[in-house]
Amino acid sequence: MWTSDLTLMMLEGVRDTLLMTLMSTLFGYLLGLPWGIVLAVTDKTGIRPNAAVYKALDVLANILRSVPFLILLILVMPLTRAIVGKTTGSVATIVPLTIAAAPFIGRMIESSIKEVDHGVVEAAQSMGAGTFTIIWKVLLVEARTSILVGVTIAIGTILGYSAMAGVVGGGGLGDIAMRYGYYRYETLIMIVSVVLLVVLVQIFQTLGMRLSVKLDKRK
Repeated sequence: MWTSDLTLMMLEGVRDTLLMTLMSTLFGYLLGLPWGIVLAVTDKTGIRPNAAVYKALDVLANILRSVPFLILLILVMPLTRAIVGKTTGSVATIVPLTIAAAPFIGRMIESSIKEVDHGVVEAAQSMGAGTFTIIWKVLLVEARTSILVGVTIAIGTILGYSAMAGVVGGGGLGDIAMRYGYYRYETLIMIVSVVLLVVLVQIFQTLGMRLSVKLDKRK
């Protein structure tokens, strides 16, 4: 039977899932945004081509993105313990989630910036704009709609990763689904956990897409 204790547990699971997802997205963008900018700028078609820098960041992004999240979570446990003092729970899961998210976000930022019309960049260069000015006032401004759509995608992906972390006690709805729904054969708890995860993804998706439409100057 469903009890008030189960309701409280599910609410705490939603809270922990939101904590992991939003904090990991924030830290992921703190790392991934400059990563993606440098990738776009130093590419052979960028405003400051640099083959060595681009290749190094490109290879690192490919390596990190090719490692399955559950394996990455285990590999970085020593780093997680060094940073937060433990390897289980929602706070500890933020570390591997951030590491997994950063290269993914970096690739999306690179792609968004490369979509900017090169004529706009050339116009800024012809007026004497420097590299930082072009990045801040041209590339990021022109790519903001695409970047915001990328944020929506990133949140959904990270939320899915947070659910996977439940396999090793990562906390949140994924942990509840594994501990109660899978190991204890509580089918109802499993179903409710999955439904809540789907609802959270839909909420973020809807809000993100509506905001991106409002910011899109082309409409």
